[in-house]
Amino acid sequence: MGRPSQQEGRPLGEPPAQARGRVVIDSVMPSVECGAFPAKRVVGDQVVVTADLLIDGHDLIDGVVRFRRGRGGPFHEVPLEPLGNDQFSASFPVDAPGVWQFTLEAWLDEWASHGWGLGRKAKAGKDVSLELLGAAGLLEAAAERATREPTAHGVLRDAAKALRSTAPQAERVAIALASPLREVVRRWADTSAATRLEAPREVMVDPVRALRSSWYEVFPRSLGEGGRHGTFKDVERHLAYVAELGCDTLYLPPIHPIGRTHRKGPNNTLTAGPDDVGSPWAIGAAEGGHKAVHPQLGTLEDFRRLVEQARARGIEVAMDIAFQASPDHPYVKAHPEWFVHRADGSIQYAENPPKQYQDVYPFDFASKDWKALWAELASVFLFWAEQGVRVFRVDNPHTKPLTFWRWCLAEVKERYPDAIFLAEAFTRPRLLQGLAKAGFSQSYTYFTWRTTKQELTEYLSGLVAAPLSEYLRPNLWPNTPDILPEHLQFGTRATFVSRLVMAATLSASYGIYGPTYELMQRQAREGAEEYLDNEKFQLRAWNLDDPTSLRYLIARVNEVRRAEPALWRNEGLTFHSIANEQLLAYSKTSADQRSAVLCVVNLDPHHTQGGWLELDLAALGVGADEPFQAHDALSGQRFLWRGRRSYVELDPREVPAHLFTLRRKRRSEKTFEYFL
Repeated sequence: MGRPSQQEGRPLGEPPAQARGRVVIDSVMPSVECGAFPAKRVVGDQVVVTADLLIDGHDLIDGVVRFRRGRGGPFHEVPLEPLGNDQFSASFPVDAPGVWQFTLEAWLDEWASHGWGLGRKAKAGKDVSLELLGAAGLLEAAAERATREPTAHGVLRDAAKALRSTAPQAERVAIALASPLREVVRRWADTSAATRLEAPREVMVDPVRALRSSWYEVFPRSLGEGGRHGTFKDVERHLAYVAELGCDTLYLPPIHPIGRTHRKGPNNTLTAGPDDVGSPWAIGAAEGGHKAVHPQLGTLEDFRRLVEQARARGIEVAMDIAFQASPDHPYVKAHPEWFVHRADGSIQYAENPPKQYQDVYPFDFASKDWKALWAELASVFLFWAEQGVRVFRVDNPHTKPLTFWRWCLAEVKERYPDAIFLAEAFTRPRLLQGLAKAGFSQSYTYFTWRTTKQELTEYLSGLVAAPLSEYLRPNLWPNTPDILPEHLQFGTRATFVSRLVMAATLSASYGIYGPTYELMQRQAREGAEEYLDNEKFQLRAWNLDDPTSLRYLIARVNEVRRAEPALWRNEGLTFHSIANEQLLAYSKTSADQRSAVLCVVNLDPHHTQGGWLELDLAALGVGADEPFQAHDALSGQRFLWRGRRSYVELDPREVPAHLFTLRRKRRSEKTFEYFL
């Protein structure tokens, strides 16, 4: 015998009260890190809740999902239904933006468990008289719980009497197993030992625009005629062009006064001339800071009118929020403690080595006066929300604390639940994901630099799959004012077309920086991945009527995006096999399979590429031997296909991509019907 354990003689711990419940709730979805962060949905969605409900032995389980809008008030409930293999599911609709909560409750279903055994024994010809008496007892107990519902009370009481009667056993078994009686008992089940989630799970419900949107970025100051500095009224006149493109979100870089101290000149030079306009991201001057507009753009009233006029056209104005300040910002004089300081006591300008931003001061989010700073920055969002803005593109959020964003975005959403936030998060993958968990509605991605078939397939497959899909919504941008990638610099018209088609169809949200994109600007500043004569530092003039412009192609692609529900969400993305590394084939299919879009893109901008396409017909909702039509929305061509294999060939000098909408013929009871 060994030495006695130090634990011997110690009194047993008392089992927790909730341990009486035999059901274990596991693997609850939707869930982000076991409920630490909200999952994301949009208005009009059905939130499908699934969970594994485990119980010992052969007993059966029942339960409900309870849900409510907000964090207070009564819960509504929907019954859980079995899916098989101990998995259960229920769903509820979300019809308004904001926080929604749900929880689960599950219990031993005594009636169904008893009925399962009763039915098996009766079918085997066994005597079930005792089982019928047991069933009567269960009904009588349920009747006692149902005294508040006289009709149910009567049904349960009468059924119990029938089971205790001397009627033939087969008749009494039929009464016990009847479905209508099952539903009454279910309403008045004994849930005293039910298992419940310790805390409700949350779902952040956003406007539909948070899921699907087509962004167009423009610098207002470049819209003036004859070299004049553009105004909000010029942007208002530009709305017709944006609407023609089919874009529903017009994104404006910062519209605030621009500092003069260390103002940058053209092409990011350190010395600016007297007429140089500077970078809009150097925010703040004598005229005001983050809650003011640049005088040359117009007045606050002009801006409010622009927002209203855009909304009347179905376009939301997205405003850039950049939490940094020029040396001339009123904050610098009033609150120097809000900024990062060097060892000599001077305020430090922003850096991203080797890049230096002498015209910008970063905030110190951990300063001694951090609470006042955080409150002031949150009030910037609230100020512009009061002016009618509901969409915000946030500059470099990954250089600010995640704890700040969790607090700030929650405070803004509490007051404006329809607010949408796009994170300009070109950063490490885990940090990008952390920002999405912190509350950002959408995020920039690395699509900008993914160019090969393998890169695109692996990256996009991961973006649209769980767990990322529960909280991160990608917004694909082929270019930005900061980024002119090499494949655009050295590509052809075909490169711009193929990147547009991929951005607009691989994700439900995408954006372009115009008019540089439709005019295929590709000249870069030497040694940089940036545009030469960058609009960030100078006025530009654009010929929107250039006959080589992609404006009509953009409009056509956006028209397809609006018409095809398959492109409204990120689910349903499938990559198809094609034996050519220069051809990328993928499809999107709506949940009901009534809409399917198939894209084949030539990644080689210089040479014709062809290959045999091996389609996953099940993903497209097409039968193995069913004919279907592939209608190319870009070229107008139509192909009648049958079966998995089809040959495709794309000449980049013509159109480098197929954007097929699929029409398939399905047999109804009386006739053939076409579904788009």
